[in-house]
Amino acid sequence: MNAKELYYNEIERLIGAVRMTQDENIEQAAVLCADALCADGFLFTFGTGHSHMLAEEIFYRAGGLARVCPILEDALMLHKAAARSSQLERAPGLAGLLLDDIDAVKYGGVMFIFSNSGCNTVAVDMAEEACARGLKTICITSLTHSAAMTSRHPGGKKLCDVCDVVIDNGGCLGDAAVDAGGIRTGATSTVIGAMIMEAIVARTVQLCRERGVTPEVFGSANVQGGDDVNAAYIAKYKPLVKSL
Repeated sequence: MNAKELYYNEIERLIGAVRMTQDENIEQAAVLCADALCADGFLFTFGTGHSHMLAEEIFYRAGGLARVCPILEDALMLHKAAARSSQLERAPGLAGLLLDDIDAVKYGGVMFIFSNSGCNTVAVDMAEEACARGLKTICITSLTHSAAMTSRHPGGKKLCDVCDVVIDNGGCLGDAAVDAGGIRTGATSTVIGAMIMEAIVARTVQLCRERGVTPEVFGSANVQGGDDVNAAYIAKYKPLVKSL
């Protein structure tokens, strides 16, 4: 079987595994999100390296919730200096500084943290800082990868140890799921993580509606009327969500 078929099969397997083993945790996450939105709170998202893509997954997109505040720090992403970002994600004290700069935190809500290994300092610190500021914390991580690693956190903690809800993406150690001629390749954490986040958003919207609350949701900028809908949300939340 060629490598792309192996990859397709692995993604299909992981989708099934997440549905079978993580549904209760995903439901719990959606309930926390609905609680936050119904109380005028925000959903915050944070990830470093490639995980920052999940921090952007539910932000400012068609069908996406308006009260989402991603924490996007250039130094922790890949477009400025990829190798440097790997060093910085191990630095203590950075998470608190980043949260100090997010005004929307005062409204409360839920913090999503994405880290496949769950072992780097800034991810653990972000969870603890968010908790200290009254936010509920949810992580998407690979428990297999995390269990095989030694934490880089000064206190020896891992992300799965400090979050209110832990969602396992089912990924393998190293996040390379396919053997392609003796070389491991084929990351799964982004695909599965995005699926999990979109499932949480869909269920959150449904839960809000069941409670009689109409959540604010962005329209597509590429359909009639979408720009007008989005402009109103941008004007409303730009003072609190700097990335808008």
